[in-house]
Amino acid sequence: MNIAELVAMALRYDGWSVEVAHTGADAVAAVRRHGPDVVVLDLMLPDLDGMEVMRRVRADDPSVPVLFLTARDAVEDRVAGLTAGGDDYVTKPFSLEELVARLRALVRRAGSALEQSRSALVVGDLVLDEDSHEVTRGGEPIHLTHTEFELLRYLMRNPRRVLSKAQILDRVWSYDFGGRANVVELYISYLRKKVDAGREPMIHTLRGAGYVLKPAG
Repeated sequence: MNIAELVAMALRYDGWSVEVAHTGADAVAAVRRHGPDVVVLDLMLPDLDGMEVMRRVRADDPSVPVLFLTARDAVEDRVAGLTAGGDDYVTKPFSLEELVARLRALVRRAGSALEQSRSALVVGDLVLDEDSHEVTRGGEPIHLTHTEFELLRYLMRNPRRVLSKAQILDRVWSYDFGGRANVVELYISYLRKKVDAGREPMIHTLRGAGYVLKPAG
């Protein structure tokens, strides 16, 4: 039994669901297929370097924690692995109990970060924090009134979806539709001046249908 199978058996015994890949290409495919909570990765694989595998994995899922498990125990290898973006680095020989403890810590940390990020709506380079009421585009702050913020929040909760004036009135102003469509047009124009000014437009009008917010480009 090789180390990968041994680790998989120990993790399954501990209650984890495990997928084993013996090559870098298979590892990348497995991550895309299963969306794991954490990745255990050897630096020395038969086809791809472990660092390259991590880069490809992170291109698909930037937030997935990666733990390097490797025989390369030199300080420079450990530093290189962590500097490249690895979250933890365990060298062989190792204790299975320590490995499980470190993986649990990584998953806990990732879960905590996810809870914090849930307050943020993100569409393209536009970010709206529902807790702090801060809005940025491309890292630049955008200052909105309360109504502008609520309108943008509704648009960002429904990206790429065409929202009618009636829907927007109902959700943002709680008005029954009837003669007040101009207030929607007015506030959409306010938002455009702040969100789209000097940038690739994100807020679009579909004549006769409503408005849609989608990533620029």
